[in-house]
Amino acid sequence: MIFGRGNRDTSFPKGDQGKGSLDDYKFDLTPANGKVTIRLAGSDPHQEVLASAERAEQVETAIGRRTDDEERTDAPMPVRLFVDGRIIGPVGMVPRGLEAAVSEAVSRLETAGRKPRIPVEVVRTKQGLRVDLLLGHTR
Repeated sequence: MIFGRGNRDTSFPKGDQGKGSLDDYKFDLTPANGKVTIRLAGSDPHQEVLASAERAEQVETAIGRRTDDEERTDAPMPVRLFVDGRIIGPVGMVPRGLEAAVSEAVSRLETAGRKPRIPVEVVRTKQGLRVDLLLGHTR
């Protein structure tokens, strides 16, 4: 897991810490290219839910805006999925330090008049199913 400057979040097992880097973003938290992704942390307990999402036609995030209290206390950011017309989850957490990039992506989508849902890919790894947020698609 890379959080921009090599910080590690040890609150999750090694294979479930998530992945992403602030180095993949411009100064205004816009993804530097269309391939930027963030892998969610804490997906191990949600394998059954992710298995149903893996077979779905359309999968996007269902992330609400953070409250001022959540911003102030640097609260974790859980992620739910919008799968074929229904909301499921939570399926994981945005890795620590990358919450601002995700919040900015949701805001950017809303400002552009698009649905505030980040495209998602459910991927199979050696450790199990994981969720990649396709932030590069929000540019």
